[in-house]
Amino acid sequence: MLKTHGCGTLRASNAGESVTLAGWVHRRRDHGQLIFIDLRDRDGIVQVVVRPDDHPEAYDSANVVRGEYVLRVSGEVVERSDATRNPNIATGDIEVVANSVEVLNAAKTPPFSVSEDDEVNELVRMQYRYIDLRRPAMIASLELRHRLNQFIRDFMTEQGFLEVETPILVAATPEGARDYVVPSRLTPGAFYALPQAPQQFKQLLMVAGVERYFQIARCFRDEDLRADRQPEFVQLDLEWSFCEEEDILALLEELFVGVAAALRPDLAVPRPFPRLSWHEAMERYGSDKPDLRYGLELSDCSDIAATSGFGVFSSTVADGGRVRGIVMPGGASLSRREVDGFTNLAKTMGAPGLVSLQFSADPASATEDDVRSPVLRHIGIDDARKIGERCGASAGDLVLLAAGDSGMVSTVLDGIRRELARRLDLVDDSILQFGFVTDFPLVEWDANEQRWDALHHPFTAPQSEDAHLLGSDPAKVRARAYDTICNGFELGSGSIRIHERELQMRVFELLGVGADEAQRRFGHMLNAFEYGAPPHGGFAFGIDRVAMLLAGTENIREVIAFPKTMSASDPMTGAPMEIADEQLEELHLKIDAPATS
Repeated sequence: MLKTHGCGTLRASNAGESVTLAGWVHRRRDHGQLIFIDLRDRDGIVQVVVRPDDHPEAYDSANVVRGEYVLRVSGEVVERSDATRNPNIATGDIEVVANSVEVLNAAKTPPFSVSEDDEVNELVRMQYRYIDLRRPAMIASLELRHRLNQFIRDFMTEQGFLEVETPILVAATPEGARDYVVPSRLTPGAFYALPQAPQQFKQLLMVAGVERYFQIARCFRDEDLRADRQPEFVQLDLEWSFCEEEDILALLEELFVGVAAALRPDLAVPRPFPRLSWHEAMERYGSDKPDLRYGLELSDCSDIAATSGFGVFSSTVADGGRVRGIVMPGGASLSRREVDGFTNLAKTMGAPGLVSLQFSADPASATEDDVRSPVLRHIGIDDARKIGERCGASAGDLVLLAAGDSGMVSTVLDGIRRELARRLDLVDDSILQFGFVTDFPLVEWDANEQRWDALHHPFTAPQSEDAHLLGSDPAKVRARAYDTICNGFELGSGSIRIHERELQMRVFELLGVGADEAQRRFGHMLNAFEYGAPPHGGFAFGIDRVAMLLAGTENIREVIAFPKTMSASDPMTGAPMEIADEQLEELHLKIDAPATS
């Protein structure tokens, strides 16, 4: 082997030993007749000392090295004096006095420093990802993911789950997002799809009698990207026969508590995980993935607004919309310009604006002189008092109101709530606040396409007491579905599945999938349900997102070795790229796309 020890593994107990190390030059410092090299490998950093009088050849080699040169160093581990110890690194009690320095490979000056924590343009980091990954913080992210995967595998195995791999080349089926498709050379004009999730295969494994399945599965979705979303991602996928919702939620709570204790014991994980119905989450927080580390709950003022003298409010409610509010404690002291900042933020999220009420006195007894609002003359002091009391405002508080259709109002006030929490310093980064959201609607109406869409996926079972409404009032049908949330992020979703052909066909019919199309696209599952399919349910959560939270970052790309940009491209390899005409001909494909400049 080219080395006997990792650079970061040496301690005072190794003093006197002869060692051989190999790694990269993190820093080099020339003190005239003494050269110091901080040598780095995956295990950490150690200081190497090279003296010309003792070993002139080693000194000559060290004299030419620069940052990121790859070296092999042999020498003796020596304990440092008290005056020269470095408490900032694990190897700070020792140094290696070199008797041999061998340059294994020279290096050009990298486009950014590996040894400094300077801000670097993300596109540059991704273009030179192989250099970016050398940085200790990035190595730590890869190690965290390794330990996360290892914990999951051990935990699931101990719970009696069997790891089973499922295909990557699958049939295209509607799962919610667009598929990435792969042309078949052997079947001209036909395509595979890359799996958005192993949903159908894991249900078929339940029919097959596996009973408890899991997989660390790679999934693909062609959808718009954001900080916590990538076109390809990794999830823990599990399915369980003869279980109920409570069984799965209890398993998940144990798993997440165990993961946090093993990987981030410094973070608090409150138990039991709070549970909210979807309706409760939307009413209280305006989001189905609320951050539960703080309050700032929403209030519905639609009934007050409906009879107010403010036309925007009354017409909104008359048209089926809502007026809802949120309180900023202490916000009455904000300037007009500061309050307008919230309005501008609301406009970026689709609202035409916000209405503000600043109370210098308790709303219950406030006079016109105690309320500052651009609409006070329209709504009057009585309605202003009612709104303040409904929202739970106190003297010195600011009430912000949004009006419009329910979805837009929820989105806007969720964003305002997060911004208020940031400004008020309510976000406690020492807590991982997990929670469960349950009882989602089974379907949602797509006004553009004039059809019902599955909120999760078409294999989710309806609540048994609601199933009779599938044909008459689908909007009221609740799903046996559940999400896990943490600190304002959705980590994953699951449900109890449909396992009977007749019920599955009723759901397909509701979603506009006729009998012939259902048999063509899902016949394998429908047929399987007729051969003794057990009741079963499952779950999947994004390992990338869990790693992101454990690493303390809000950018998922920081915990993925080779991520894509927000445009789903790879600056390092150039993907996606055009392919040769010969390959297109082989696949029986023709390109009809706008020319790129």
